[in-house]
Amino acid sequence: MDWTLVLTLMLGGLALLLLMGLPVAFAFLTVTVIGAYEVLGGERGLLQLARNSVQSIANFQMAPVPLFILMGEILFQTGVAHRAIDAVDRVVTRIPGRLSVVSVFGGTLFAALSGSTIANTAMLGSTLLPGMLKKGYAPTLAMGPIMASGAIAMLIPPSSLAVLVGSLAGISITGLLIAGVLPALLLSALFIAWIVFRVTTRPDLAPPDPGNADMSLKERWRPFLIYVAPLSLVFIVVIGSLLSGIATPTESAALGSVAALALGACYRAISWEKLKRAGLETVKLSVMILFIMLVSQTFSQVLSFSGATNGVIRAVQSFGLDPTGVLVGMIVILLIMGCFIDQVSMLMVTVPIFVPLAKAAGVEPLLLGLVYLLTMEIGLLTPPFGLILFVMRGVAPPSIRMSTIYAAITPFVIIKLLVLGLIVWQPLLGTWLPSLIGH
Repeated sequence: MDWTLVLTLMLGGLALLLLMGLPVAFAFLTVTVIGAYEVLGGERGLLQLARNSVQSIANFQMAPVPLFILMGEILFQTGVAHRAIDAVDRVVTRIPGRLSVVSVFGGTLFAALSGSTIANTAMLGSTLLPGMLKKGYAPTLAMGPIMASGAIAMLIPPSSLAVLVGSLAGISITGLLIAGVLPALLLSALFIAWIVFRVTTRPDLAPPDPGNADMSLKERWRPFLIYVAPLSLVFIVVIGSLLSGIATPTESAALGSVAALALGACYRAISWEKLKRAGLETVKLSVMILFIMLVSQTFSQVLSFSGATNGVIRAVQSFGLDPTGVLVGMIVILLIMGCFIDQVSMLMVTVPIFVPLAKAAGVEPLLLGLVYLLTMEIGLLTPPFGLILFVMRGVAPPSIRMSTIYAAITPFVIIKLLVLGLIVWQPLLGTWLPSLIGH
């Protein structure tokens, strides 16, 4: 069977099943089973699928996924994160668009603790949005920073998706987890700069808000030292153990989970009911990710055995593109896909083709992994099917229209695209910090 026909049938069949509403995991399983049977030799292909499934699930590299999810769920279920947002609110004073700035600080802080873009956005939206709208903030200025900073959780450890990208693409998981830190902090700084600039030039977007400036320094900073400073220790445990080289991603994830549990206990916020909810949410998310991993290797083998992978590589090489040109082409494809399908589907469809293509073109693997994370983060925010847009729709008042949500996120998507371009132009922005591992 010609490789172009195999590629068209598999991707077309996958798109059709997703449009019919079949869950992502089952859509991939269906396409992979049919592909394995037709391309890999009938029953032998199905046996290969079974063998690959066992190897994928037994892969120790995937162990950080449930541990990172558990870490974030413990902090979320115990309410520690909500207390931290209130503490940040007290500290930030006398700045244009103060509550929007608080949402960026809070979003970045919780991103470093949860690893879940959905939980991050939902928590910020439910906590901060009602108060911002009540005080007279323009809906676009209220919602935009919440969605933009909520999505940063995909970049900063403990990002489960970074673990998935590293495992699927054969990229250093430790390096990829650390590579997202500087771009994430740069994004947060640019978000704040944009908010301040926007409110300074358009004061009608946000009312003057000195915050808690009339409080004494002790009253303002005491909650910060109690609820925020200890949370930073969890982040230091995870990043510090990775950067120093004393722990693997699995070990750092385990340390982070233990630190989160200890922190919840110190605040007397732990109960069996909360631990049960955290455990159930961890199982739900982990099973979804691991089920998709179950068919990933066979999906790649079907494309490779049919000649589709090599065919695409030869077709791209015929254009004579340099590594940057190849990378830009991949980015364009990923950004378009991000408008219509979810992030895991983007990975499953493109990794079997993009990784060999990047290797043949000489693209740095860590740079490719970081590009994946950034483009998938942008995909969460781009119409018409960006997932975080619908999360915001769920927490916003009924009077807010989807067109307003689209308008709110547009300038922040542009900022993210600029940072993505900067990383392609200056890869050291993403690769410098991982180069310090173990030094």
